[in-house]
Order: sequence, then C-alpha cells, then structure tokens
Amino acid sequence: MSFDKRNIEYLTYDILNEEDKLLAYTFTRKGGVGENEFESLNLSNNVGDHPQSVNENRKIVQDFIKAKKLVFSNQVHQDDIIEITQANLEKLPSCDALVTKLKDIALVITHADCQACLLYDRENQIIAAIHAGWKGLTKNIYAKTVNFLIDKGSKPENIIVCISPSLKSCHSEFRNFKKELPESFWSYEKEEKHFDLLQIAIDQLKDAKILEKNIEVADICTYCKEDEYFSYRRNNKTGRNATIIMLKN
Repeated sequence: MSFDKRNIEYLTYDILNEEDKLLAYTFTRKGGVGENEFESLNLSNNVGDHPQSVNENRKIVQDFIKAKKLVFSNQVHQDDIIEITQANLEKLPSCDALVTKLKDIALVITHADCQACLLYDRENQIIAAIHAGWKGLTKNIYAKTVNFLIDKGSKPENIIVCISPSLKSCHSEFRNFKKELPESFWSYEKEEKHFDLLQIAIDQLKDAKILEKNIEVADICTYCKEDEYFSYRRNNKTGRNATIIMLKN
C-alpha cells in the first residue's frame, strides 16, 4: 500500500509496476471529501452521495494520475464491451467492460465487492477494464473481453491481468445458489453456501488462454477491510472504490 501527500491511499500490482507505459491503481476509500457512509473517496455518482463531493473526488484522482480524462461507464452487470475512441470519448456508455488504445485516457471501474479487472497487452498497446460481479461471471465477461482484444490483434499469451480487492469466499454467501449460480459454479463452494468467486475468475481467464503467470489477484476481502474499502454486502448504502488503468503518452 502506498500514500501520496494528499493522503490518498492506493494499491498497485507487482506484475504491472515495471510497465513504464502504463498506470494501474486501485484506490482505497481514503483521501477524499465524502462524509458519513461515503467517507471519503467515493467515485460513484449513483449511490446517493452529494454530486459536488463525487466531482471533487474524481478531480483528486484525475489530478493524481495526470489523466486528460477519466472514462466511466454505466455498469449494469451485463457483458457488453465498448471500445473508447475519440469519436465516443464524451459519451457515457452502458457496459461493464471498457477497451481503449488512447493515451492519457483512464478507464475507471467503480466497485464495492465486485471484481475490477485490468488487462494490458504491451505488444499491442491496448488496455481493458472490467466490472465483474457474480452476474458478470455467469456471463463469462472475462473470456468475452479477452476475445475482444484478440479480435483487435492481441495474443492471449501477451495479455497481463490483475484483479482488484473484492468479496472473498468468507463473505460470499449465496443462500439460493442453485437458482442464482449455474451448476458449473457449484464445485467452487468453500463452505456451506459460500463460493470462491476469485477462483472462478482465475479459471475463466485460464480457459480463455491467459497464462497463469500473467494473472495477479489482490488477496484482500472488501467486506473484511472496512477501514480501506467500501462494501455493499457489509453496509448496503455505501460508496464505491475506483480501479483505473491508463496508457501513458
């Protein structure tokens, strides 16, 4: 964990730290201006926080990473993928995966228990950011995004993948799992009605031909770390953390 002079706290990924053409961070809830249940670096504008606070928090992050623009999406727990280009840069897409080759444009995933997944192909200089809760995993959004990059010229063996802090099996309970989860997920039950969504994600990535050595997972449960991460399952009304990836010019 690292800090900057404004007391922003953020997580980096070992596998990406040496990539000089890339920035990739997961920001904790610290270092913003939000109050009460949104204390303090909430980046989502659709959870009930004051718009002025959200805008200030977004400015804090944008200034910190020196981005021309932060690109968000209306995350809807589906499997749509949108490539961000100059033509649609000012639009707010409804999707759960963003892809771009643009420089100094940060792709942002907001999350509170869901997985934020970052993909980088250094050979093809293309990035992706994915929002994946259990619904996204049932739709195999990871494999679909990998295939999207392949269609753009990437080779799966060149793609590096990082998954943010998220809900781990200790708090990932599905009381009606036989109705909610496909049968192929049932073998991931760790204890009664608690499922290992991270392992599901890893296996889906490997099935998509991502090399295991190119996958890094943050071994942190958002529910357990109340002082560092927002958690919807823990608090229901709460903010959203942000995970970002950006190609540097």
